[in-house]
Amino acid sequence: MLSQRTRYTIRALLHLADRYGAGPVQLAEIAEAQAIPSKFLTVMLSEMRREGLVNSLRGREGGYWLARPPHEISYGEIVRLTRGSLGLLPCASRRAYEKCENCIDEDRCRLHRVMLMVRDETARILDGLTLADPVPEIAEPSAVQAA
Repeated sequence: MLSQRTRYTIRALLHLADRYGAGPVQLAEIAEAQAIPSKFLTVMLSEMRREGLVNSLRGREGGYWLARPPHEISYGEIVRLTRGSLGLLPCASRRAYEKCENCIDEDRCRLHRVMLMVRDETARILDGLTLADPVPEIAEPSAVQAA
């Protein structure tokens, strides 16, 4: 599951992507438009500045803007920066691998193999979508009828 921090970061970066090339966007505008607490947004955008995804300028005419074009920033990159990994289990992480607690032998663990497949498919999708890409409409799953 994505953390609130990750969801807020994606929403803030999408806001900046929508205004790419139009100059600095003030923090208050992002916070209000995306319903993100200002103090939390300040911390998140500072982290994204350190990671090279945004630039900032202080002062009355200042604000934030994407450091790279939106088509060069993937959802996968953002999730990895804010969450650390795309793996749902520590044993399925490429960057933060850890053997699971109470693990049986990974070579025999079917859950481990399934989670590797989930991680790889998640990476394929998230790394293939950028902040510039239109996201297609997907029909909501219908409610399961009780028998």
